[in-house]
Amino acid sequence: MRHRSEWRFIIPALGKNNMLTGEIRSQSDTIWNAFWSGGISNPLEVMEQITYLLFLRRLDEMHTLEENKALRLGKAMERRIFPAGKDAKKRDYNNLRWSRFRNFAPTEMFTVVGEHVLILPSFSRHFAKRHF
Repeated sequence: MRHRSEWRFIIPALGKNNMLTGEIRSQSDTIWNAFWSGGISNPLEVMEQITYLLFLRRLDEMHTLEENKALRLGKAMERRIFPAGKDAKKRDYNNLRWSRFRNFAPTEMFTVVGEHVLILPSFSRHFAKRHF
């Protein structure tokens, strides 16, 4: 573990021009409050949950790139991240993509991620023994 004084060599010092603006601070506080009101108050757990969401978003972006590539080339997708069809609980795999479930109601989002996304074989190796 690094001593606080050592971080000045790793992270540039925050000056007047690099300080959090009111808008960014407000967004950060909103995110923190959402986790806090959802029962997650440990900062490490908050970071873990944000990491899951960012990972899922990136997978969706990669799938979209593959879709666009296949469309441009007029070929079938070479690498499908989200399978075609429906899962064992009859939910369309397309609804498990970040771009789709981010518009769901909070309780539905929680269900989609916890009961559908994290148990997919392609994701479970990354999220083994984790909870959402």
